[in-house]
Amino acid sequence: METSLHQQLKAHYAGDDGEVEVRLGRYRIDVVRGDVLIEVQHAGLASIRDKIRKLCDEHRVLVVKPIVARRRIIKLDRVDGEVVSQRWSPKRGAPGDLFDELVHFTRAFPHPRLTLETPLVEVEEVRCPGHGRRRRWRRGDHVVVDQRLASVGETLRFAKAADLWQLVPGKLPKTFDTAELAEAMSAHRWMAQRAAYALREMGAVKQVGKRRGAWLYERVGRPRRKAA
Repeated sequence: METSLHQQLKAHYAGDDGEVEVRLGRYRIDVVRGDVLIEVQHAGLASIRDKIRKLCDEHRVLVVKPIVARRRIIKLDRVDGEVVSQRWSPKRGAPGDLFDELVHFTRAFPHPRLTLETPLVEVEEVRCPGHGRRRRWRRGDHVVVDQRLASVGETLRFAKAADLWQLVPGKLPKTFDTAELAEAMSAHRWMAQRAAYALREMGAVKQVGKRRGAWLYERVGRPRRKAA
């Protein structure tokens, strides 16, 4: 079932002059605005990779992949019932989380007709008691019944591989391993490993050797320092 969040983001990107849910050949497009096809994907990018590749053959495409920066959890006593409690989730999303999806999108991005946009959003997540078929319901056991858009914050835009460096705010040496990349991203090593894979496959870095068994990377097109 489509969430309120998906509907609201489609309306946000449609604006006053866009069309929503447009049939184009065998595909349904979330938003068509001018000559740009817009796909809003809150789920994984892997599921739309082949669709996007096909659309890019003839059209300009914008893929919107939101990251939930903050989440307010609202618990109801039942579906469409009364609010029992509200609290902020301690878990926060960060721009670098996008790499967790980009590892499945390396065959689609970059492309001359494709732009990827990542808005950092604040959402309200509505939960109610769940009676799962595969497990016994426990007191305090809730399921998500909807997500609603509360606000749209900073939005990052990626048109080429070099734009992905927006996701790495810290400084890196000329050659670096995934431990140094993790520090520059303020992320776990496993996320940096995924980032390195995506950056390499998308043409933003190249492998230049090894150090104590760890791969070393270097930015592609990194400007050279002028001689003194």
